[in-house]
Amino acid sequence: MLLGWTTVARRVDADRLAAEAIAHGLAACVQVEGPIVSHYRWEGKNEQTEEFRLCFKFLPRTAEALEKRILSAHPYDAPEWIIVRAEHVSEKYLSWAEANS
Repeated sequence: MLLGWTTVARRVDADRLAAEAIAHGLAACVQVEGPIVSHYRWEGKNEQTEEFRLCFKFLPRTAEALEKRILSAHPYDAPEWIIVRAEHVSEKYLSWAEANS
C-alpha cells in the first residue's frame, strides 16, 4: 500500500479531490485533516497559510493514474504530491483496500 499527501487552501477543493479519487477507484480511502498551518517560501517570501491536508491510501497499480488526476485537478501552481510505501499494513485492511479500489 502507498500513502500520498497533498494540501489545498479550501475545504471544498479537498473534498472534491478526495471524492474524485474514490469515485474513480484510485484510492481506497482519503482522509482530510485541517485546517493546518503551513510555513514555506514562495516567490522569495516567507509564507504562512491555513490549508487542508489530504492523505490518500492506495495501491501501486493506481499510483500513476492517481498522480495524474491529482496534479491535473489541483488548484496550486506547484502542488505537493509526496508518496511513501507503507512498511506494514494489516491483512484485513489490505484486503479491504484491494476490494475497494
